[in-house]
Amino acid sequence: MTNVRADGKPAADPDKPVDLDDVLANELGQFGYFQLRNIILVIIPIMMSSFMSEYVFSAAAIPHRCQIPECGEENMFQEYNQNWISNAAPKTGYGVSYCTRYAPQGGNMYGSLEYCPANLFNMNKTIACEGYVYANNNSVVYDFDLGCQDWLRALAGTLNSAGILLAMPITGYVSDRYGRKLALVVSVFNLSLFGLIRAFSTNYLMYLILQIVQTTLGAGTFSSAYIFAAELVGPKYRVAVSATLSSIFALGEVILGTIAWLVQPWRYMLIALHVPGFLVILYCGVLSESVRWLLSKKKYDEARKILENVARINKTRISNKSIEALINMPQQPILEKEGKPNLFRAIISSPTLLRRVLTTPVWWITTIFVYYGLSINSAHLSETMYLNFILTCIIEIPGFYTAVLVMDRTGRKLTLSSGFFFSAVCNIAFVFIPYNLSIIRLVFFLLGKFSISMVMTSLYLYTSELYPTEYRHSLLAFSSMIGRIGAITAPLTPVLMSYWHGTPCMMFATMGVLSGLLVLSQPETLGTKMPDTLAEAEALGRTVDLGRAS
Repeated sequence: MTNVRADGKPAADPDKPVDLDDVLANELGQFGYFQLRNIILVIIPIMMSSFMSEYVFSAAAIPHRCQIPECGEENMFQEYNQNWISNAAPKTGYGVSYCTRYAPQGGNMYGSLEYCPANLFNMNKTIACEGYVYANNNSVVYDFDLGCQDWLRALAGTLNSAGILLAMPITGYVSDRYGRKLALVVSVFNLSLFGLIRAFSTNYLMYLILQIVQTTLGAGTFSSAYIFAAELVGPKYRVAVSATLSSIFALGEVILGTIAWLVQPWRYMLIALHVPGFLVILYCGVLSESVRWLLSKKKYDEARKILENVARINKTRISNKSIEALINMPQQPILEKEGKPNLFRAIISSPTLLRRVLTTPVWWITTIFVYYGLSINSAHLSETMYLNFILTCIIEIPGFYTAVLVMDRTGRKLTLSSGFFFSAVCNIAFVFIPYNLSIIRLVFFLLGKFSISMVMTSLYLYTSELYPTEYRHSLLAFSSMIGRIGAITAPLTPVLMSYWHGTPCMMFATMGVLSGLLVLSQPETLGTKMPDTLAEAEALGRTVDLGRAS
């Protein structure tokens, strides 16, 4: 029979070692004023981490056309919409050709900026541009004269994602070695510093180098902030807090789109985005260090002070017995040398585990690829790319919370597979809806982003529940790392529209269908205990009552 405390809550098992989750659930409170304060404190850092997507605007494609020297255009500082331009360059579906013009007839025939007749050009022959005229100056494309170099322009987004991948081990090392607070403060400071310097780039190479340096040294902001907000939250509220933190990130993207809309050109936008980040220096005296990290480093006096402070702010109490139990908690043996070969052998020797290791990274690649790809491609929905971007970010928030409401009711498999399939259907429909039905196109595009946002929130939990405790961290990290392939390739998808307008969305749909089918190949984990051993992980889905949570 389960023991019950005087307040009606179940008493802790005297034979079970006390851990921090037990203390949160039974004494400190799973979510109180202290946890709420931590969420409020990380709002700015999490929003700052979303500003790394500013390349969508600073490296945006802008309309351009060839210079026409025969009509007096000698540099890029010319009127873009000349009334005679159709005499000199072929028309396309989006206006005048970006990269070609009609060949000149030759001889001594010249026009002027006011008058440029068609008889100056051979309309049966086109040639490549020798120089460009731009519709506006709000992009690196204008400042660094990148006309018709879309792959080079898209490299900014690819390097951004590559920098995020490089940031993972760096931030992890700093966080584990020197503390979570230092990792957060340094990450935000680097993000702001190199973002500010990038606003003064004198050439595109400098812009690209600072892009990857900024993300490599600053992209740990979100993960560091997430630890502060979620680590002292009890198990009951972790999914909801995770959705809230993701929503703060989406709100930061909305702010990014708004600032990009209001503050132009792009150099001023970068300054406006990154200067507020220097306020993070004040966090050194406000944020508390991670209790879990302090306990792991045997900094018991500091851990005790923070735990007592949590109890004071939450208006609860923590007993000396619990503090002593946390301080004297038995350490898990470190088996690093044996762990790696054991993990490899376990994967090879277990067909079930091998299928999951080959399957879950595909989900992560698809989710990240479609999630970022839709945000980046939203700029092409209409001429108001800022509003398009804002709408695709706002729709993420209901997607995050829908996952929280649905996962524990319909199950993990149905939530993920339906999210992948519905997103795929929306992307396919978007491709074939006529351009003149702009509202309907927008609705399907946003529904596609809503669906993949729901998947994004669900993916972390479902992946964790499929792997045993002994290998969970390593295999989850592996899936997440491989998933960054999606982020690296997503910025390149808008360039593919030059071959066919539907290429990006059809790629998103194909990947979505593939991942939706792969989800159906795995067992349902709703209502089951997280597997601790490989045998328990292999048995998931085989026996209805196996591992039922008590």
